[in-house]
Amino acid sequence: MAEYKAWPTDREPLIQLREVSKTYKTAAGNFAALRNVSADFGKGEFVGIVGKSGAGKSTLVNMMTGVDHITSGEVWVDGTAVHALGENQMASWRGRNVGVIYQSFELLPMLSLIDNVVLPMDFCGLYKPRKSIARAKELLTQVGLQEHMEKQPTKISGGQQQRVAIARALANDPPIIVADEPTGNLDSATAEDIFSLFEELVHQGKTIVMVTHDESLKGRFSQVLKIADGEITREAD
Repeated sequence: MAEYKAWPTDREPLIQLREVSKTYKTAAGNFAALRNVSADFGKGEFVGIVGKSGAGKSTLVNMMTGVDHITSGEVWVDGTAVHALGENQMASWRGRNVGVIYQSFELLPMLSLIDNVVLPMDFCGLYKPRKSIARAKELLTQVGLQEHMEKQPTKISGGQQQRVAIARALANDPPIIVADEPTGNLDSATAEDIFSLFEELVHQGKTIVMVTHDESLKGRFSQVLKIADGEITREAD
């Protein structure tokens, strides 16, 4: 009865982690943030990466999205060797394939909600300006913010800001959404609304990888990786 449930071997995984390790050099010596982590995530899964603060959860998703470089191992996403991409290739690949949502929202305060959502579309050049604005309005409506589109992030609540961050992550229609403690700064009712929105996105075919320290959510994920001291743990329920 391990918490880690492998993706069925007869189905091709969307994300493959192979012996992924990450070591940081510090003044006190080398620090192993990840130790030989291997896992497969399938298309349309809702994956929970669970563990205490400092366990290595955020480091793992940074390896998966190419935000940081692995020390050893391999990361494959839909046949692309993410670990082998150069900086420019990585930025282009990530903009088209992964939407990232942070605990602190990371919205640009001087821009309107529409402009925050348009930004990744302009960066990747996947939509013409008129189309990108129309898509931003559509996404903000999808997350229930149709009446606030012209406002700046500081004029709306934390839960609403997180909804903008979700709309922004969906801007280029990526197959994968990675959310790093997306409900950590929200009250319980708002956190439940955001989690339910993620569940809706999974039903629509998105693959979501969510980092959380809240182990009460484990039963709502299709797969759970529990991380402790940079390693996957297999504990009895």
